[in-house]
Amino acid sequence: MLRLLVSLSVLLSYFDCCFSAASMVTTCSGIVPMRYRNDKISIADFGGVGDGRTLNTKAFREAIYRIEHLRRRGGTLLYIPPGVYVTGSFNLTSHMTLYLARGAVIKATQDTNNWPLIPPLPSYGRGRERPGDRYMSFLHGDGLHDVVITGENGTIDGQGDIWWNMWRQRTLQFTRPNLIEFLNSKNIIISNVIFRNSPFWNIHPVYCSHVVIRYVTILAPADSPNTDGIDPDSSSNVCIEDSYISAGDDLVALKSGWDEYGIAYGRPSSDITIRRVTGSSPYAGIAIGSETSGGVENVLAEHITLFNMGVGIHVKTNIGRGGFIRNITVSDVYMENVRKGIKIAGDVGDHPDDKYDPNALPVVKGITIKNVWGVKVQQAGSIQGLKNSPFTGICLSDINLHGVTSPLSPPLKCSDVTGTAFKVNPGACSELTSSQRTGSCSNYF
Repeated sequence: MLRLLVSLSVLLSYFDCCFSAASMVTTCSGIVPMRYRNDKISIADFGGVGDGRTLNTKAFREAIYRIEHLRRRGGTLLYIPPGVYVTGSFNLTSHMTLYLARGAVIKATQDTNNWPLIPPLPSYGRGRERPGDRYMSFLHGDGLHDVVITGENGTIDGQGDIWWNMWRQRTLQFTRPNLIEFLNSKNIIISNVIFRNSPFWNIHPVYCSHVVIRYVTILAPADSPNTDGIDPDSSSNVCIEDSYISAGDDLVALKSGWDEYGIAYGRPSSDITIRRVTGSSPYAGIAIGSETSGGVENVLAEHITLFNMGVGIHVKTNIGRGGFIRNITVSDVYMENVRKGIKIAGDVGDHPDDKYDPNALPVVKGITIKNVWGVKVQQAGSIQGLKNSPFTGICLSDINLHGVTSPLSPPLKCSDVTGTAFKVNPGACSELTSSQRTGSCSNYF
């Protein structure tokens, strides 16, 4: 108990320090207030053993059952002391804080035989990898509100290598589990935690609102399949800030459902801010798509730093997706050692089945990319719309992408696109009207 009180005093001091410093820094984190919990319990109170061998699934489930059913005023903090706590997947509950002390590790069991199954998301119609049900995420929450996952940079480790190998060997029966997934939830904070080795996507808020993800570190090997960092999906009012991500797939990818299922569900991702994110991946840094059938709108991504990337900025959709991608701004990006700087494409992504409507064409308009500096960029990139649904209102401003062996990368390639370009090096494609106006893209449109 003494250790618990000391750790909590450290946390409160940290918040006082960081919030006073944050007053001088632009942040969106105020959309969800941090909660202080008067009621505090430890996983040790429920028999939790952090020896790296004991299975603690029963302890976690009993602790959360206690939080859910006693309903202490203001909620309850579940403290995880230093140690390695092996456990199966478990459900979180409302009005709780999961607090990982420095040196605390919550580690997923590698016994996949007893992993729970849950139904597919209605906006996807099936598991993302396999038809039918899907494995429940390691930490899971459905229909929750007021949940905080935080601490002193403790670790949540998915031990994903056994799942990656099943994917490589094509022995998966169902879609792999995400590391953390919240469904139909609101007022969620995830901060000051390290996430390692997710079996599939790392942090997946879907059908959620008012989500803050800040000061997180996400780590997975570059060759780990589909280990996206943060994937807001049919969610609104999401704030992602001050985080480092090094993973095997897109660092941040905004989604909203898959083909006919996403169109029918009809819930967009909207009002999302991504700020001060640094990372590396063989895939994209900031991505939209390719599952965007419910629509994605009102997105700001700024102060992004990317190293050793496949694609710096990637907006991706396809025929059959339907939906829309609109009012997107990406600014103040530094990228280094990147295969392709910017890619906006209408021919990316697979389909859930053969029932998709090839006439369901996405509408892409109002995408602004400005203040981008790239070093060792092999290709500036491409903007390729759809013949029957051209991409419109594309604006590139103050783009400088320098090649590996020459001062500039090869020029952008474009088709089925309209818009404008201002101070773009290497030269923008002819489809984008050259603008001599001074000022930002917002002054042009």
